[in-house]
Parts: sequence; C-alpha cells; structure tokens
Amino acid sequence: MKVEPITRNCGARIEGVDLAGPLDEELAEALRHVLYRHQVLFLPEQRLSLAEQKAVTTLFGEPMQLPYVVPIDEDPQVIAVKKSAAEVKVGVFGGDWHSDFSFLPVPPAGSVLNAVTIPPVGGDTLWSNQVAAFEALDDDTKEELEGRGVIHVGKPYGVKYAPPSATRAAASVRMTRGDPAADEERVHPAVRRHPASGARALFLNPIYATRLEGMSEADSAPLLARLYHHATRPEFCCRHRWRAGDLVVWDNRTTLHYAVNDYDGYERLLYRTTFSDGLEPAA
Repeated sequence: MKVEPITRNCGARIEGVDLAGPLDEELAEALRHVLYRHQVLFLPEQRLSLAEQKAVTTLFGEPMQLPYVVPIDEDPQVIAVKKSAAEVKVGVFGGDWHSDFSFLPVPPAGSVLNAVTIPPVGGDTLWSNQVAAFEALDDDTKEELEGRGVIHVGKPYGVKYAPPSATRAAASVRMTRGDPAADEERVHPAVRRHPASGARALFLNPIYATRLEGMSEADSAPLLARLYHHATRPEFCCRHRWRAGDLVVWDNRTTLHYAVNDYDGYERLLYRTTFSDGLEPAA
C-alpha cells in the first residue's frame, strides 16, 4: 500500500489497494491508521458495487442509518447523493462547511463516498483538518475554548431554523423536514480528543452549531464567526476533483467538508455510507 499525502495538513491518496478483493483485519488496521493520520483517504479507480462499498465501510466501523435523509430503496444504510442535470439554481446536499449530523447524541465517526456519475467539470468536494486548525489557534483562544460546550441543533430538519426553500438541496436528495425533535439542543465540547489517535480537534459546525453553552446566539456569534473563518483556512484544506470509480473515506470527528455546487446542467451521483465505531470522543 502506497500512501501519498495530498497536502501538508489534509488528505492522502492510497495506491496499491484493491478494495473489491479480499478484505481482512490487517488491511482494516492499516487503513484506519492512515485515516487517523491524514483525516481523508482518496482511493482512485475502485469502481465498487454497493455490496463492496458496504464491506469496505465495515473496515472502519458499523454501517449506520442516518435520520432525516431518505435512503435508497435497496438498502436503508445507503444514501444516493444526487443532483440531476435538470436541477439548476437550487442548493446541493452538503453545500456549506459542516461535519455530518453533529446534532446527534453520538455523531457519526465517518463516511464513505463512492463516485458513479461525475460532471465533466465541477462538483469537487473540500475537506478541512480540524486537528490542524486547533493546533494553529493562539493560546488565548485555546484557553477560551477549554471546557466550553457548543450547542448543536438539526436546523435543516426542524421547525425553528428551517432554511428558505431556495437554499435547500436539490429534490433528488429526499429529506424529512419540519420535525420539532430536530430543534432539540445538544451539547458537545468545542474541542474534542479523538478516541483512537488522541489528537485534539475543533468540533464546531457552521450548519448545526447555534451558540456557546451559557451564552446567547447574539453574544456567541462574533467568536463563532472568527472560529469558522479560521477553521476553513486554505492551509488546513484539501480539494478533490472526482472521477467515476473514486472512493473517499473521511473522519467526521476531525474534519469539516464542503460540496461545491458549480455544475448546473450536469448529473452527479455518489453513493454514501456512514459508520459508527463505538468509540466516544473525550473533551
């Protein structure tokens, strides 16, 4: 297995691995080690079936069914991340910096994306390493965040924070909305320690975070805005130009990601699986 870093802080390209072939614990351990080191793994030319993608997902954890996003008919643990050529001037699934479902009591450990149909240009995805973002903070800001909780809410799926229809994801990704339970506030530490690597990472979320614990939204807004700007600085990021057959795995605990919506008039389809590994991050 050859590991080639994409940038200094984020992402690694993996060569010499055929994930459609035999999968064993030795391979799983090696891939998990590289994931914890580089946050995002890019494996080109895999061209996996959904069954093979599910098998790869189990190398990292237990596949899980996510709330609020309607899965494909064939498998409740697979989401079709799709935008059709006819869907123009609409939002896109994941079209802002975020980590996935941080408003859940135990957010997902990570996800796997399997590229099927890709536009000739556009539709890239960016990731930002939140371990590097935390390490680059000044000492005063680190001290300000130590022991602080952040309130997360399932904004797109609830009532109170329901987004305008013009900003919502294309209709090809079906979602359940208007659920009052999604407005329930959930507290997670602003800085969390990765349960496997021990690395400390910012755990903030421009989509789901509303305020710092013990503060109002208005009083929290300036600090959160400053942190979001810092957390997505280019030096912490990598950007992937998709090709059909690509498989990408990322650590949801230590990254933010962003789906670029710049391919109106072309279809884009990726299948996503998500996993939980039963390991709880610590503050």
